[in-house]
Amino acid sequence: MLRHLPFSPTRAAVLTFGAGLGASVALFLGVSHLEYDNLALSFAQRADQRVASVRQGLHDAVEVITVTNRLFALGTPVTRAQFHDFTAPLMQRHPFIKAFNVHRLVADSDRAAFEAELAAVVPGTVIHEQRDGVQVPAERRPTYNVVHYLEPMAGNEAAFGFDSATRVPINAALAQAQAEDRAAATPLFPLVQDAHPQPSFQILLPVHDRDGRLVGDTAVVVRARELVQKALAGAGLLGDERVMMSVYAGARALPADLVFTTGEGGALPPLDPIASWIAPEHANRAIRTLDVAGRPWLVEVAATPRPFAADHLASLAILAGGILVSLLTAAWVQTSGERTRRVQQLVRTRTADLKRTNRRLVDDMVARERTEKALQQSEQRFRQLVSMSSDWYWEQDAQLRFTMVTGGFSEKAGVLVEHLLGKTRWEYVPALAASEAGREHIARVTGYLPFNEFEYQVLDDQGQTRWFCVNGQPVFDRNGAFTGYRGTGRDITERKLTEQRVHHVAQHDVLTGLPNRSLLQDRLGQAVAYANRSGNPVWVMLIDLDRFKFVNDSMGHKAGDVLLMTVAARLRSALRDLDTVARLSGDEFVVIVSEHGEQKLTPEIVERVMAAVAQPVMLGTKEFFVTCSIGVAVYPSEATEADVLIEHADIAMYRAKKLGRNNFQFYTPAMNEESLERVRIEGALRNALERDEFVLYYQPQLDIKTGKVVGMEALLRWQHPELGMVPPGRFISIAEETGLIVPIGAWVMRTACAQNKAWQDAGFDKLRVAVNLSARQFGAPDLIEGLEAVLKDTGMEPKYLEIELTESLFMSDITPAVDLLHRMKALGVSLSIDDFGTGYSSLSYLSRFPIDVLKIDRSFVADITRDANDEAIVTSIIALAHNLKLAVIAEGVETAEQLDYLRRHGCDEMQGYYFSRPLANAQFEQLLREGRGLTVEAIPEQVVEAQAQAEVADA
Repeated sequence: MLRHLPFSPTRAAVLTFGAGLGASVALFLGVSHLEYDNLALSFAQRADQRVASVRQGLHDAVEVITVTNRLFALGTPVTRAQFHDFTAPLMQRHPFIKAFNVHRLVADSDRAAFEAELAAVVPGTVIHEQRDGVQVPAERRPTYNVVHYLEPMAGNEAAFGFDSATRVPINAALAQAQAEDRAAATPLFPLVQDAHPQPSFQILLPVHDRDGRLVGDTAVVVRARELVQKALAGAGLLGDERVMMSVYAGARALPADLVFTTGEGGALPPLDPIASWIAPEHANRAIRTLDVAGRPWLVEVAATPRPFAADHLASLAILAGGILVSLLTAAWVQTSGERTRRVQQLVRTRTADLKRTNRRLVDDMVARERTEKALQQSEQRFRQLVSMSSDWYWEQDAQLRFTMVTGGFSEKAGVLVEHLLGKTRWEYVPALAASEAGREHIARVTGYLPFNEFEYQVLDDQGQTRWFCVNGQPVFDRNGAFTGYRGTGRDITERKLTEQRVHHVAQHDVLTGLPNRSLLQDRLGQAVAYANRSGNPVWVMLIDLDRFKFVNDSMGHKAGDVLLMTVAARLRSALRDLDTVARLSGDEFVVIVSEHGEQKLTPEIVERVMAAVAQPVMLGTKEFFVTCSIGVAVYPSEATEADVLIEHADIAMYRAKKLGRNNFQFYTPAMNEESLERVRIEGALRNALERDEFVLYYQPQLDIKTGKVVGMEALLRWQHPELGMVPPGRFISIAEETGLIVPIGAWVMRTACAQNKAWQDAGFDKLRVAVNLSARQFGAPDLIEGLEAVLKDTGMEPKYLEIELTESLFMSDITPAVDLLHRMKALGVSLSIDDFGTGYSSLSYLSRFPIDVLKIDRSFVADITRDANDEAIVTSIIALAHNLKLAVIAEGVETAEQLDYLRRHGCDEMQGYYFSRPLANAQFEQLLREGRGLTVEAIPEQVVEAQAQAEVADA
């Protein structure tokens, strides 16, 4: 007879293990492939981020030279001071720029005069070149391409007067730029001004005279490595060790063209051999070619090698788990086979035993019938006892001591039965005798009366608070003698906790957990009552977060909720435990502080609260600084009553916001008067349009060259029957906040166009009328339709309507603003930027927006004859506008000196008190009848000649 060897595996066990192992390997390969796909996607995103950052940095360098070239594109003379003022902010914004150059083509016959000019700037400077690493005077040749203007001079002195014609790359780039009429870049080359040369290159644009001849070029010298580093650092991409990156200033990865690398010598890591086996299509490197002003740049990005287990924990876990499960399953199959053989043997043995047992069962059935009858009687009695409750059953003796507790009491109540037996209920819970409900229960039980739904609180054996609800009936014997109590009980702890939570939710804010408005009123009443008893003051602070709407709009409401919870926690930590912090609504919080003993109330408490709120908050990956404005109302005080404390604190908070936010104000009666005044203004403003109380005044706009009135600006005034002439400063901001500015602005637009059309029909010169557009109007969905309707209804030609916009209207979202401005421009109207330079001025949007006019703000014009900074700003705005083919209007001209300055610097138009204040309809019409204007004789002859030359050049 064959015998199985010890631990000899069965065929079923081997097949089971093989199938499980195969499935585990297949799952491992599939999950690994998915992991490689995720790695490839993550790497592609990182690679694209780096390529995009490098592309943006190179684009910024090209944009800088394009903007700089416009200063010289029209042939208008540019002084070294103007060149310095123009390039200085660009150097600060783009630190990778080594220098700005202006090259001039100089004939050999003009060499002596030109060197004299250079020596006047930097003594001893001559036209020079570099031979064998040493700067020497340039050899005689027909022409030179000399560095004429250089900014900054410090650190770049060696390049001043350098003949760039000796540099073949510069000549080739200049020829390419002139042939393609766009910016061209040079290959990498060392700078003559660098003691330790770095890889640098130039981007240049040619400059032509009015006859189209090449007279030189403008160039920006860029340190390539710093450009790439700044671009990556600005995007936060330098610290990522998971990616290696190399940038070459050429089409191929040559060591001589290496600009930047995070590896050694620019070499990329080798391919992953495991990845090539599991996922052959997996890519851990990317190569992109960028066009930089006509030259190709190569960007190579590769993933840093990592251990296989670091990125494949899931697949390895599946493989290990599959092998383990396969082993266990095979062992189970092996064991089952062995057990089957043993069971077969046992079956034969037990069959014989069963025959003997069957005989015994017949005898047991008789005894079982008797037992079942007894059990039925016991079950009936038990059902009667437990019908009152589904939890537990208890009994007491004549002395009201517990004699039995059943129904799983220990498990359900957390109290051992032994701790109750032999004790009365009030002996186990002594607190019953101290409460009114407990004493009533004791009196009822000692009077042998039944009780229902009696609730009381106990501590279980773990020290946790529990609530029990019990019912009881007294028990009497046949003779009527009292023998004890029996009853039921149940644990109602969950119900009590739920009731407490509901009560808490009803009086607390769900998001922050702070008291809500309902509980706040109760706490305020307690604080006022304490103040009346003790004579100590109470402060009520109303706190409103500044810029909270910006967080909600930019980061979403989840980020806003995180900010509110953070501020709530900071307010609690900044105050005492006895102080109350409540959330009133939205981003408004209320704090109640009372004076106790030697803890006096001082402004330092408010300052501490403001400092706690002003700490930075991390929302996602961004850090936000949120300040607050606080209004404080004091009780008791002469002007504050208890029931209006929060209202007065709100008035003081509004005053704090009006003073610039991030401060606190104590309530005074004057604030209430100001608030009432605001309410009166708002109420009257809502009916002003219907009552025809608004009027328009017109301020003339004059051509500085001819002195004639060429336009007017429509200005809104409010003639109130009781308040008189209300200045715009008192009602414009209220109209903006309430939204009334939309119908008022529509009335202004229609009235101004109708009046201008009426003057044109009356035979006066056709003038343009400028109308301001508010932020609410700019964001209205029917803006374009409304403008079309006004022009159609009034019959005024669109070219005589100029719409004034402030920079802040469209800087929040550029793309829709560009589309809307182009749609407005398509109507035929003119567009101007009001108060240019005071908002978010940017050179880039001037080229994207279809703007016709720049208006210089009166704050710059006021001090142009006394302040060198304002003078430089005004001069730069005029030059920039003219280079962009835009007209320039100066606001707030009040003196002859200001007018003369604007004339000498080529400003096109002006408006201000020097000529006329804003005029009513009749007064402005009288001005037109008289033909009043500026005195042209005051224009210097040289200014007229320069303006005429500029007009010829434009033609």
